[in-house]
Amino acid sequence: MKKTIAAILLAAGIHALAGSAEAAECGNVSIAEMNWASAGIAANVDKFILEHGYGCSVTLVAGDTIPTFASMNDKGEPDVAPELWISSVRTPLNRAIEEGRLIQGAMMLAEGGVEGWWMPKSIADAHPDIRTVQDALKHPELFPAPGDPSKGAIHNCPAGWNCRTSTANLFKALDAEKAGFKLVNPDSAAALDQSIADAFAKQTGWLGYYWAPTATLGKYQMVRLSFGVDHDKTEWDRCTAVPDCPNPKVNSYPISDVFTVVTRSFSEKAGVAMNYMMTREWDNATVNKVLAWMDQNRATNMDAARYFLQNFQDIWGNWVRPDVAEKVKAAL
Repeated sequence: MKKTIAAILLAAGIHALAGSAEAAECGNVSIAEMNWASAGIAANVDKFILEHGYGCSVTLVAGDTIPTFASMNDKGEPDVAPELWISSVRTPLNRAIEEGRLIQGAMMLAEGGVEGWWMPKSIADAHPDIRTVQDALKHPELFPAPGDPSKGAIHNCPAGWNCRTSTANLFKALDAEKAGFKLVNPDSAAALDQSIADAFAKQTGWLGYYWAPTATLGKYQMVRLSFGVDHDKTEWDRCTAVPDCPNPKVNSYPISDVFTVVTRSFSEKAGVAMNYMMTREWDNATVNKVLAWMDQNRATNMDAARYFLQNFQDIWGNWVRPDVAEKVKAAL
């Protein structure tokens, strides 16, 4: 009997030591809390899971795409960028991965960052013949322009954004003006959002540029229309994204790859927590819902992270081992 008890105590001690070693191995971790909502929430989700599930000690640091990447590449800190939109740093990132300084983890946004021309789902349901932008341009009466319902409206990207140029070029390439449409140029993202809110309030059509993931697409059911062609990067660089290009062609917006990136030192010290970083991802529809809740409740990034962890256990539960999931649930 004494031997059995001793064996039990020894096994328990080994388990406890293993848990302590795991926590000690993870140690101190710094995570970039980027200055846009989806990335800020992701950073706080990571903080909660790493602290409560893996015993790490996590510090959040303010971040943005270019400076965060440069700091990780040059100084090895912060340890983690949960949501790095890599298109603007693709070449130096590839070099850093090849040279062993950085590691590309999971694709944080499973579908990538998505841009395009969207319309209300109710319009799509009522008009199943409209599946492409070209189909929509046959029906200017469904998308009345503000102050001039005799014209259809294509709502452009906010002032000062690069997509303002590409959307204007696509409007030109599609001969949208000849089809009875006018290009509406909002002064800000808030003005663009308000145009969507107004259209839904009035139950009228809306057609124009938008992107995902966003709170607006979590609040309003919209569908993205096809341009009928694949994205042509060469043509995009030659003309679609060039101001006042004289001869634009129909093109599709690129899908932005959005990955988690970690430093080599994190991968070496984090132990099994590294498996989490290589696994976790969420889809845009889920992010849209969380962003909408955050916006409606004027919540913080951590509030939204807790909301996600409390209401989407079927998603994040697949990112971690069952014992880790139980620790996270117990801490909520």
